[in-house]
Amino acid sequence: MFVDEPFLDAIIKGALLSALGISWIILLVRIVGLRSFSKMTNFDFVMTIAMGSLLANVSQSQQWSGFLQTLTAMASLFAVQYSMSRLRRWSQQIDRLVQNTPVLLMKDGVILRDTLRATRVAEEDLIAKLREANALDLSSIRAVVLETTGNISVLHGDRMDEVLFKGVGNT
Repeated sequence: MFVDEPFLDAIIKGALLSALGISWIILLVRIVGLRSFSKMTNFDFVMTIAMGSLLANVSQSQQWSGFLQTLTAMASLFAVQYSMSRLRRWSQQIDRLVQNTPVLLMKDGVILRDTLRATRVAEEDLIAKLREANALDLSSIRAVVLETTGNISVLHGDRMDEVLFKGVGNT
């Protein structure tokens, strides 16, 4: 692509195409917004993984057509994500169709074992998340929520506002 010597060409390609690829992603993020990599929804999570894979493809392109195809794929994913976020705000049905519902795994110090089974979360994993959240006493746990992204939120303290349960289901 750049020089006749294969070893030198590979180094130049790797460095230059990677720099161009990451610059393209930065430009797309500036256009669409930082939310693109927020992992607030399952779609955002998939977007983050896909961008990493596409960036790897960019840096290994052997021809300009493959390089441009990958840049186009990146832009297309940003466009789909942006469109989906607009559609989700416009329609609750679309939002429910594409978005998972957060699920309560524990409430007021009680582990909801039926919900753990339904969501395929092991009790050991729940306990590990409680330790990560510095929970020292199960009775101080107000709620544990399996979020739409797969993250687990641990809410503990003396009291909790009910607004934090908005949109949370019991499976």
